Amino acid sequence: MSMCRSVSVVGVILASIILVGAGCSHNTSGSSGGSSNIVIGEYGALTGAESTFGESTDLGLQMALDEANASGGINGVKLSKQMYDDAGIPDQAKIVVQKLVDQDGVTAVIGEVASSNSLAAAPVCQQAKVPMITPASTNPKVTQVGDYVFRTCFIDPFQGAVMASFAFKNLKARRAAVFKDSGQAYSTGLASYFEDTFKKLGGTIVIDEAYTSGAVDYRSQLATIKAGAPDVVFVPGYYTEVGTIGREARELGITVPLLGGDGWDSDKLFAGAGNSMEGCYFSNHYSVDSTDPHVKKFVADFKAKNSGAVPDAMAALAYDATRILLDGMKRAGKPSDGSYTSDAYRAKLRDAIAATKSFVGVTGTITVGPDRNAIKPAVVLEVTGQQYKYVTTINPQDIPT
Repeated sequence: MSMCRSVSVVGVILASIILVGAGCSHNTSGSSGGSSNIVIGEYGALTGAESTFGESTDLGLQMALDEANASGGINGVKLSKQMYDDAGIPDQAKIVVQKLVDQDGVTAVIGEVASSNSLAAAPVCQQAKVPMITPASTNPKVTQVGDYVFRTCFIDPFQGAVMASFAFKNLKARRAAVFKDSGQAYSTGLASYFEDTFKKLGGTIVIDEAYTSGAVDYRSQLATIKAGAPDVVFVPGYYTEVGTIGREARELGITVPLLGGDGWDSDKLFAGAGNSMEGCYFSNHYSVDSTDPHVKKFVADFKAKNSGAVPDAMAALAYDATRILLDGMKRAGKPSDGSYTSDAYRAKLRDAIAATKSFVGVTGTITVGPDRNAIKPAVVLEVTGQQYKYVTTINPQDIPT
């Protein structure tokens, strides 16, 4: 089965964004309106190079809130969100999360996608003791910030190991090159874990090259990679650069598969790549092709709500992150003083999120581990033309320790 292209949501979301100075503010309230709502904070990139990440995340979060409000909210109280655009800039992420905590009176925070941005903002939530759940920041250091910081995605040690195992076992690769973004914690971490696992399995890293975000030409590094004669090239970057890397690699005569992580997941990958990514593979959080009834319902409902757009992994992860937060709020119970922003309630909410076990999500059955990371499987997708095709699912127990 072919996976449809990831959701392109620029038009869907920008129609509802209100620009308010330094960063975009997007507030969506339940029917009760005003301060009687429980306010959920959200931050992400609605503008900038990785804007599709923030757009998709926002739609997934909003869908979860709408469903909850249709069912009566939390303890009869409706939910709303306060969303700020951080433009994908770590310093801006810290500023807008400080606003969510200090000015907006949010109960909890959802965000970010990029690990560098979550690392900048998470200390704000930790210091204020406001629970934060990142849907998609995979760098291990994010949740190490403190006990109020969680994630609903797998982490880079697992993701890197998944692709190393897939390369060695499924593709029979024995020689790998690595081409990482030296300025992104996500990319450098993922590269390190891929290398470690590939070598443990018996493979050899023949070339380790780097680039910087925003570069437009990669031919020099790719020529070095070609000279190393690898069986695969691991490119753990974001779609903004990977598309061009893929096209230039093929133009230089590199014909082996390129491999990557969830940062590839955007239809804008093909703006730079065209059809040059054919036969390449990346790890991701779910496949829209899944026959799981929970996934099928989510995809159908999302398409109905968003003019037929197909949800990418960022939308699915944000949907799951928000639902886990709301499930935690239900289990935390009704605050005795009616305040969903008191230190006492947030502490109970933190404990409830930490106790999440076997939560049936769109991106898999999720258990929050003792380190506040999600224990869950990964899928591997193949690029075919300008679509993604499900290849296999890899579970944590399938990976060498």
